[in-house]
Parts: sequence; structure tokens; C-alpha cells
Amino acid sequence: MTALDLIRAAPLLTPEQWSALPGALSADPTTALLALWAEPGIVHAAFAGPDGVPVLARAPAPEGRYAALSPARPGAIRFERMVRDLWGLTAEGAVDLRPWLDHGRWPIAAPLSAQPRATPGIEAPQPEFLPVEGEGVHQIPVGPIHAGVIEPGHFRFHIQGEAVVRLEQRLGYKHKGIIALMLGKSPRAAAAFAARLSGDSTVAHGWAFAAAAEAALGVAVPPRALALRALMAELERIHNHLNDWGFVCNDAAFAFPHARCGFLREGVLRACATAFGHRLMMDRVLPGGVAPDIAPEGPGAILAALDAVEGEMPSLLAIYDSHASLQDRVVGTGFLDAALAERFGAGGFVGRGSGRRVDARLAPGYAPYDMLAPAVVVETGGDVDARVRVRVAELTVSIGLVRRLLADLPGGETLAALPARAGEGVGLVEGFRGECLTWLRLDDGGLIRAVFPRDPSWLQWPLLEAAIEGNIVADFPLCNKSFNCSYSGVDL
Repeated sequence: MTALDLIRAAPLLTPEQWSALPGALSADPTTALLALWAEPGIVHAAFAGPDGVPVLARAPAPEGRYAALSPARPGAIRFERMVRDLWGLTAEGAVDLRPWLDHGRWPIAAPLSAQPRATPGIEAPQPEFLPVEGEGVHQIPVGPIHAGVIEPGHFRFHIQGEAVVRLEQRLGYKHKGIIALMLGKSPRAAAAFAARLSGDSTVAHGWAFAAAAEAALGVAVPPRALALRALMAELERIHNHLNDWGFVCNDAAFAFPHARCGFLREGVLRACATAFGHRLMMDRVLPGGVAPDIAPEGPGAILAALDAVEGEMPSLLAIYDSHASLQDRVVGTGFLDAALAERFGAGGFVGRGSGRRVDARLAPGYAPYDMLAPAVVVETGGDVDARVRVRVAELTVSIGLVRRLLADLPGGETLAALPARAGEGVGLVEGFRGECLTWLRLDDGGLIRAVFPRDPSWLQWPLLEAAIEGNIVADFPLCNKSFNCSYSGVDL
């Protein structure tokens, strides 16, 4: 029996069937893990089927235990640590059971479990890091407070000479209890929390959440709303890719592209504010559609901003290509092996920069992209340069999509009514980092009974640890920015 056959065996697997999953997954390396989460007494997992459609597995966790998936899917490691912190369920046979989100400072343990436990008022324990042995190995701790405008995260480097032997991340400093805040609310009320999971992906996460709610309720979204969602999602991709391109150059001490990319990004953000009333387009995607509609002056502002980007991109790319000192820093730095990217199921520019041809807009696909058929940009270099080039090429693709969407924007309503009834749904949307996933279950009154929003960074942060090995410490900012993983998105 294949892994997918086992997963599809029943809506609720028995603990024995779940225990057979690691073995089946080891024998079936093509089935990618998308996410792992829980609700009281039950563990859930989502996998990508051969057509990209999410396939769900769930099973009871008797006595708070379930079989670990991490021996077969290393991307499950941090999910299993998170599940133990939030729901108090332990993965038996797990690769790593150290705390992840819970740093020992919460007043209760397992806050989302059926019976949260009060924690004694003792000093928070020191974090544990994996050991490294060898002559001359020393440690460099960095963060969680950083020198720039950046989210908090701790990086523990083990160094031998100038080379990084091991990097470990410790995140969780942006934990905001977002799942608990969404429970018991209507989808419309909870949409504000989904939009704030990671602010730079507010459209993508808002859309994934809305799509999950619409699937649970059987709601058809008006065509104009779908087109406007895609328009906002592509603008979100454009302003983030400009930002990342500039910052990678800046981290190589080349400030001119950073300044110009920042200037162009500002023009796009101002156009977004004109069109949708918010620079990041936050809270514009709602279950049932979008609100408000695009402003009458919005299309003109967007097209003018994109004209400026298109006009300057050739010269910026020529500058990027022609400066040997910059190319020396980005080419060959932060190499991510294609097999490792495949094993973790990495998407977005991280996966596509290492040859992984995945894009949720096409597989499984969703409207209106089924009519747009965007080109998938793939590079095989696997280094900082490859991840930059994926972004640069995607800028051109997204600008073309925005122009097509504005030229053929459907008329009609932008928001459908939501019934109040029970249901379960999954939403999978391609954000600028990769696929954003939301699963939710509604009770009979249409209120959220259980929910899990998953940022693509869950599967990309561990790959940054692998990509930096063997590089010098001074190249970490370059590697880190080329991945640009979200801290907030995985801190929940």
C-alpha cells in the first residue's frame, strides 16, 4: 500500500494506520509533506498529491502520543516540536523533541490542549543546541535582537576557523497566539488574524484562509473578486521581490541597486494604497470575496508604477551582472542541493532556485490562474544568485499578469454572503515565498472550531541551516536574505 493509499484509507485513521505512515512515506519519496498540526487529542497532516491537491490525514493520539513522521520527512521536525508545545501531543520516535515555540515563559503549558497546565513560576531554562565537536570549534550567538529593522530570531553559529560548521535557529519570539485568537469567531471576524500571520504575505494568507472558509461553506466567489485577489497577489509578489533583490545587493555592500529597488518598490506600494486604500492591501481579501472594490484611479496608478519598474529593470540587471565584486559574493554562495529541496518539499523561489518546478497557481491550480497560465521560472544553480534570478524573472511574469488582469477585469459584485453552517475546508495559495495553506473546521453555527495557517517558511528555515554550512560567517546575511523566511509566519 502506497503512502497516499494509506492516507486515503479512511477520513479518520486508526493509531495503527497512522503508525504505518512513516514506513510508507520512506518508501514513497514523491509524496511531499505540506504541514502537520493538531487539535485536542487528534493529530493532522497535509500532503501534496501527484496533482498538487492537498490530501489530509488525521488520527487520534491516545494518551497524548502519536507516531512521528520526522524519521521519514525531516520537514516534520519543527511541526512536531510545535504540536508538543501548543497541544501537548508527543511524537513517539521523533528526531527532535526540544521545545520550539514555548521558551518556558508562558503561564500555562500546552495552551491549546483540552486541559492546559499551569506552569510553576521558575526561571526560564536556557535553550539547548545540538553539539559540534572538533578542534577549534567555537560559538557565535546572534540575536534575537538585531541591528536592523528585522524580526527577532536567535542564530547559534558553530564556527571552525572562518567556516560555519553548524547553524541552528531558535524562533518563537513573535508568537502571538494567533490560532487561539481565531477560535470561536466567524470566518469574517477571524480574517483579520490570518492577514497578520505574516504581514508581507497578507494577501496570500488572507486568500488561503478565505479559500478554506469558502470550501467549508460551499460559497462561490464572484469572478471580479477572484480577479482582484490575483491582482493584489501579483502586486504583493512584485513589491516583495523588489525588496529582496535590493537587500541581497545591500548585504553584499552594493548599495546602489538597493536604493533603486527601494525607490521602485515605494512606487508600487503607493499605487497599492491608491487602488485599495492600504499599502500592503491588508484586510482587503475576505471570505466571500474582496472589499472594497478597486478605486477608479487605481488601474492608472498601478500601470504607472509598473512602467517605472519595467523601465529600470534592464539597467539594474545589467549592473547586477556586470559587477565582479557582487557576482563573487552571490555565485556559489549558500548552495542548496536539489535533492534536499525536494526532500523538504520546498516551494517558492527557494525550491525553484534549486530546480523544483512547483507552483500552486498551476498545480493544483485555482481561479483565475487557470485562465492566465503563468510561466514557472526555474533555476538550477541552487545558490544566492539563482534565488535572485528567480525573483527577477518572476517580476517580469507578474507585471505581465497584472497588465492582463487590469485589461480584462470582470464586472459585477465583489463579495458573496456567507451561510452559517458546519463544514471543513483547505485553502492553498501561491504567495511570493511559496504556497500558503490554511485548514479550518466550522461548527454548526459557522464559527471556527479548529484552524491551522501554514506559512511556507516552515519548510524553508531548516534549509537555510543546510545552505550556510561551509560558508563564511560574513556571507550569512546574503544567504539569510536570499531565503527571506518569515519569523512571524512560523511563530504563530
